Amino acid sequence: MNTTTPRVFIAATRQNEGKTTISLGLASALQRHYPRIGYIKPVGQRFVEIETQKIDEDIILMDRVYQLRCPLVDMSPIAVDPDFTRKYLQKSNYEVLVRRIIEAFDRVAWEKEFVLCEGSGHAGVGSVFDLSNARVAKLLGAKVVIVSQGGIGKPIDEVCVNHALFEKEGVEVIGVILNKVLPEKLEFIHEFARKGLRRQGLELLGVLPLQPILSSPTLEVIREELRAEPLNASTQYQNLVEEVVVGAMSVRHALAYFKKGVLVITPGDREDIVLAAATTLYDQAHDGLAGILLTGGQRPSPSVMRVVQALPFPVLAVDQESYRVASRVHDLTVKTRPSDVAKIELIRDLIARHVDVERILRAVDPARFGGR
Repeated sequence: MNTTTPRVFIAATRQNEGKTTISLGLASALQRHYPRIGYIKPVGQRFVEIETQKIDEDIILMDRVYQLRCPLVDMSPIAVDPDFTRKYLQKSNYEVLVRRIIEAFDRVAWEKEFVLCEGSGHAGVGSVFDLSNARVAKLLGAKVVIVSQGGIGKPIDEVCVNHALFEKEGVEVIGVILNKVLPEKLEFIHEFARKGLRRQGLELLGVLPLQPILSSPTLEVIREELRAEPLNASTQYQNLVEEVVVGAMSVRHALAYFKKGVLVITPGDREDIVLAAATTLYDQAHDGLAGILLTGGQRPSPSVMRVVQALPFPVLAVDQESYRVASRVHDLTVKTRPSDVAKIELIRDLIARHVDVERILRAVDPARFGGR
């Protein structure tokens, strides 16, 4: 196995803490020192099928943003589909899986100057098939950065639990990045989380402020997740949904909520709500609503549909009732996509400004950066 190419393993204390966000921004920072980087997510759980191969969604994102020139199947060697664990427990094939990961890493690292590795969930995820994140980091000979939520007590408690499992596998944890911290608490969290982590023998590598834009879905995401039907020809599917308003009130009260970034969810027969949105926001092509989502499988009358078809923002239709739809939108796991240019630029800037990349480099490549 390749043991010479510098590498780092991005782990987390739980799912959806921002590993991919950190990886996306860190890749940009690393390219300033290593123009040729590789990326691998050894064990993935959210995947798409490309030419009969199961490829983790994050692989697609990283490859399209950075043109990594690595085979997709090597960057995503193991995809955990619904039957994966059952099949493994029936007939263990641990050695086969280990060999697949190692050989994939070697191909990813070929002619690369650095390899960024991303885990899946907390340190113990994958233990049921003997490939926890801690075990995989050990197999790859990688040092670890742990990502956790913003705060002091709970994040440090969870970091310590994860750190213990990495220590058990003999894996060094470089430090911790706290994500999604309220901007007004940034300095406070930085000071006291650093003190708390040092008491546990861990370093604080950075504190990232909460950015609502990163967890806001676009109309494109909502259309795909809900399998919604477009009712007009709008192309503004990159509109960000910053707030959801269920149009179950009177028009007089609804008017106060019609503003930029709002998704209005209302039954398809509430023509008064639809017309109110149209008359107040028709000319606001860039500062108007994010969109309208009509529910209940109902459609406005032909005369109102003509107004809908002329609106600049998307109008979508679904069969489910309003509150169920609003709940589904609220619970969406928002993943950054290659088309999210503004989000990607923001992520790069956040890492550059708030993460001590130099400290990571000194830990993983001391021959080059140890003297700094």
